Amino acid sequence: MSLNVKTALIGGGVMGEAIARSLLRSGTPKELLTIAEPNADRKPIFDSLGVKFTSHNLEAARGAEVIVLSIKPQTMRHVLGEFPGEVSPNALIFSIMAGVPIGAMAKYLGDHQPIVRVMPNTPAQIGEGISGWTCTPSASDEQRKQAEAILLAMGDHVFFEDEHYLDMVTALSGTGPAYVFLFMEAMIDAGVHMGFPRAVAEKLVLHTIKGSADYAIQSKLHAAQLRNQVTSPGGTTAAALYQLEKGGLRTVMSRGIWAAYERSVELGKE
Repeated sequence: MSLNVKTALIGGGVMGEAIARSLLRSGTPKELLTIAEPNADRKPIFDSLGVKFTSHNLEAARGAEVIVLSIKPQTMRHVLGEFPGEVSPNALIFSIMAGVPIGAMAKYLGDHQPIVRVMPNTPAQIGEGISGWTCTPSASDEQRKQAEAILLAMGDHVFFEDEHYLDMVTALSGTGPAYVFLFMEAMIDAGVHMGFPRAVAEKLVLHTIKGSADYAIQSKLHAAQLRNQVTSPGGTTAAALYQLEKGGLRTVMSRGIWAAYERSVELGKE
């Protein structure tokens, strides 16, 4: 499912690049995609993709039917402050700004501008991401399909009628890859401590985590059932899990995710 309308991507950082690559992989014609990014060092990346590059946001946004905002929340006022009278009031605004509610964007764009708010995650760079999203009532059925084309290019998605769930998505899956990477790092370091060469420890850990996630998706079993399959009475897994539980792994994870949720809510208020 490709996006076959003129599209402006405001912000060519890591996620901007991920979205651009995802769209191109899905079959979106490169001539329909324009990237606006003030950092000229990023230009060679997008030149290699064959898409138009500019340092001026309005040059990309004028005439675009879909405008993707992959910018930092702190730059929203500057970027959206340029839009009134310059971009189509019917253009679909597709925002991945963390913690920025639709109401904050509507202050600059107007209450009738079609807006989609999305929280993706970094596996979108390889088309394996998961995004939570919502949209304004002014977004037409066709515009919802356009949004889904972008989301499917990045991976899978979950739609929410109530926007407040997006802060929860931010804490659980948007920030989630960092939790996984930290856990991976700890496992790899433990492997090195036991005596494995780092490259061997990395291979063992990466394939264990990837295989476990794929198996969980395919089996459709509860996580506790999957854990019990590996845990023999009095065995090595039981010994390891005892120490993890004793150390408060679940509690620490829960507190960390809750802290991310609270920070997302704070960003929205700011």
